[in-house]
Amino acid sequence: MEALTKTRKIGGSLVVTIPKIIVEGEGLIEDQMVKIEVEKIKKSGFGLLRGMRSFTKEDELDAHE
Repeated sequence: MEALTKTRKIGGSLVVTIPKIIVEGEGLIEDQMVKIEVEKIKKSGFGLLRGMRSFTKEDELDAHE
């Protein structure tokens, strides 16, 4: 299973919380050893405004009213 989660700082370490759906789906219990794989998620604005049309002369005029 795969999920996104944020890191938190506790003392000098970073910790992550395993979401409940994964805990239940994998049958995890407290103090159990698990293997994790770390992959940083890059935040990008690319594609954020996908499908937005070009500005027109009227849009520019409306912005200055």
